[in-house]
Amino acid sequence: MPINFLYPEYEIIRDTNKCIACRVCQRQCANEAHTFDEEAGIVLSDSAKCVNCHRCVSLCPTRALKIVKTDHTFRENGNWDSNAITEIYKQAESGGVLLSSMGNPKDFPVYFNKILINASQVTNPSIDPLREPMETKVTLGAKPSRIERDENGDIVDNRTPSLTLSTPVMFSAMSYGSISYNAHKSLALAAKELGIYYNTGEGGLHEDFYEYGANTIVQVASGRFGVHKDFLSAGAAIEIKMGQGAKPGIGGHLPGEKIVGDVAKTRMIPEGSDAISPAPHHDIYSIEDLRQLVFSLKEATNYQKPVIVKIAAVHNVAAIASGVARSGADIIAIDGFRGGTGAAPTRIRDNVGIPIELALASVDERLRQEGIRDNVSIVVGGSIHSSADMVKAIALGADAVYIGTAALLALGCHLCRSCQGGRCNWGIATQRPDLVKRLNPEIGKNRLVNLVNAWTHEIKEMMGGMGINSIEALRGNRLMLRGVGLTEKELAILGIKHAGE
Repeated sequence: MPINFLYPEYEIIRDTNKCIACRVCQRQCANEAHTFDEEAGIVLSDSAKCVNCHRCVSLCPTRALKIVKTDHTFRENGNWDSNAITEIYKQAESGGVLLSSMGNPKDFPVYFNKILINASQVTNPSIDPLREPMETKVTLGAKPSRIERDENGDIVDNRTPSLTLSTPVMFSAMSYGSISYNAHKSLALAAKELGIYYNTGEGGLHEDFYEYGANTIVQVASGRFGVHKDFLSAGAAIEIKMGQGAKPGIGGHLPGEKIVGDVAKTRMIPEGSDAISPAPHHDIYSIEDLRQLVFSLKEATNYQKPVIVKIAAVHNVAAIASGVARSGADIIAIDGFRGGTGAAPTRIRDNVGIPIELALASVDERLRQEGIRDNVSIVVGGSIHSSADMVKAIALGADAVYIGTAALLALGCHLCRSCQGGRCNWGIATQRPDLVKRLNPEIGKNRLVNLVNAWTHEIKEMMGGMGINSIEALRGNRLMLRGVGLTEKELAILGIKHAGE
């Protein structure tokens, strides 16, 4: 019906003078946007099938292709933009919930971009990171409240199990199934080489990756997919997923098309069946219930592994974090509303949750006021774009950060936001063998290592410019931050002064 016609959002432009009909674009496009006309001897393109992943553009040997945003528009309307109209048409036709992937693309404030870093000058000299020691190593877990000595006066090690990172960054939870085997292997290899950790997400751990257990965080989510004693014992830490920044208050859903082969085996569910995690853990309805699971997991692993509790950034996150800190958890992970996802209802992704910067500052302040800040470490995620965001997050109170989308970008993701379809042309968010092999784990590992090493170097330079020589001295040091273009309320929540003060 004509009423259902929607013009493609992007158009494939082909320069016929440059195109040599090599058909690379046809072979490379998993969405079949390119076809070959045998009679005419030319390659044709269907823009309606294009997701703007740039695969064909990147591999075209003669640079004959480009993808542009269409200039075909609806009549201008300040109240009803084309996106709102298009979404209503789609739902009127299908009667279904709109699904989206990756992070929130709307133009909400990015507070990191409105925060500047202070610098040393004369009275507090800067430090040269090339010539003077600079400590980026961090330990995640409860900090001892006092020093104990034995009868000989020697210090007693009273530390609880913890994680030690060479630099304050980890790869956040992305399940095997939502991303490919080769993507997971890239993350595991990089984490091992860098001396940091990657997170399995809620899909269990493929048996091939048990060898990377010393650099693995295993996740226990509401669906309990792939959770068993060997899985819990394999990792260096266990994360209980209570919430996720891209979809606070709801569970997860991996379509049955992705539940194939080893994915089904790893998750311990039948092939082709949808993996649906419920919104709540059906054994957790209070902090007391959470505490019971925390200590059940500690008991199952002989109290040798720290337990992380991951929560979404929501309006009462400070009170929630206060309860989590008292549950026996060693680390609190907070995920902001710009965090990525393999699939989420569009309305949830774009309208639920709060920015990680505000959540982090309020949690850190609440725990300090209650005198329990050192009982737990805080790890934050939700669209960490750069090393500068890491420095600002740590100064706002984080011990370390999780990166997900940035890691996928390093692997080759082009943010076409169609992960839920399972036809990722870059071999990342797919289980199709012909697509998975496009991502070489060794190359992926090298790119991730390069990214983290580059960020670590930049962190040292920024800390040196502040006259700070360790991450520990930066943590919660909000005096080193200044806001620009923020309201008094925003400055108060962040706990920082305005530039010029």
